[in-house]
Amino acid sequence: MIHCLFLISRQGKTRLTKWFSQSFTNKEKTRYLKEINSIVLTRSSRLCNFLEWNEYKIVYKRYASLYFITIVDKEENELGILEIIHHYVEVLDKYFGNVCELDLIFNFHKAYFILDELMVAGHIMEPSKKVILKAIQSQEAFEEENAETGKK
Repeated sequence: MIHCLFLISRQGKTRLTKWFSQSFTNKEKTRYLKEINSIVLTRSSRLCNFLEWNEYKIVYKRYASLYFITIVDKEENELGILEIIHHYVEVLDKYFGNVCELDLIFNFHKAYFILDELMVAGHIMEPSKKVILKAIQSQEAFEEENAETGKK
């Protein structure tokens, strides 16, 4: 199970955080994010993208100026988690047209919506990029319809 997925910039700024597990307190979440940020940001790019940490594994991947980081169970397949991260990045790329950090800063609600369509409770639920993008388009159409109705 994926307990958490979060994105940080190369400067250590958290851009997106999604906790799937309810077993962590807010104090633990804050402490874990700080600790993991410092571990990942100081690791050499020549080292592998996963490491054992406490009773979990950290699996991460850097895309341009963002690190996509997950906290997963020790039993999880690291390559499978890297594939999930890559799948999320591909969907973001398709939606935003070559996603960048600014897209996530100004459209964070869309990034969360995409993640919610992709994963539920720390498990991948929708592997099809087309279905995810269609759900986003439906949501946008619904929002536009409500905005027009509210103006009248």
